[in-house]
Amino acid sequence: MFYGYDPTFILLIPAIIFTMVAQGKVKSAYAKYSQIPTRRGLTGGEVARRILDSNGMSHVPIEVIQGQLTDNYDPTKDVMHLSREVYSGTSIASVSIAAHESGHAIQDAREYSFLKFRVSMVPVVNLVSGASWPLIIIGILLVAMGSVQTAGIGNMLLNLGIVAFCIVVLFHTVTLPVEFNASSRAIKQLESLGIIEGDEIRGAKKVLSAAAMTYVAALAVSVMNLIRILLIRGRQ
Repeated sequence: MFYGYDPTFILLIPAIIFTMVAQGKVKSAYAKYSQIPTRRGLTGGEVARRILDSNGMSHVPIEVIQGQLTDNYDPTKDVMHLSREVYSGTSIASVSIAAHESGHAIQDAREYSFLKFRVSMVPVVNLVSGASWPLIIIGILLVAMGSVQTAGIGNMLLNLGIVAFCIVVLFHTVTLPVEFNASSRAIKQLESLGIIEGDEIRGAKKVLSAAAMTYVAALAVSVMNLIRILLIRGRQ
């Protein structure tokens, strides 16, 4: 039954706790290392430009956008967006984030397979992510009504919702190697170009590792939700 107490909700508790811890680590790492300037004193914008140029991507523009931790590389438009704080900042955090987004640009230039697959999934995910839960909930409610006719329609909608949600889970799964690989490329570029050294490298790794854990947490939540849906589906 969908109404009343749902015992499957307990499956989400560890994933929710993990998400809260991951978000806390990101905020903590960013707050700490955004206050520590690098010895070279390069801004995030300068670092991104240097990495891009040294990898044959001088054509990729860097645009400043609003917000905090809104930095991203758009492979569909071949443009990098850096928040004002990262673009102008000379801290370990700013340099690390700028290098990470540069890592995505390098992935795009090298035709990294996971990035290509993830980009190809975006239009589908945008379509199904908003439809999955309504289909699942309406399907369960129709099945719970008890009649043969509504149960048939309900099961069909529920199955469609599960398929849609599986696509979302797959998207989160593919995101992990994309993000971890971008961070790995970032550290290599920062070291090889002499932008950071020694304890600065350790700080950069902590910033990027904390950020990566948020993607692991997102996958954990989506997987637990899928297991919950399948268990509920089995009870119908």
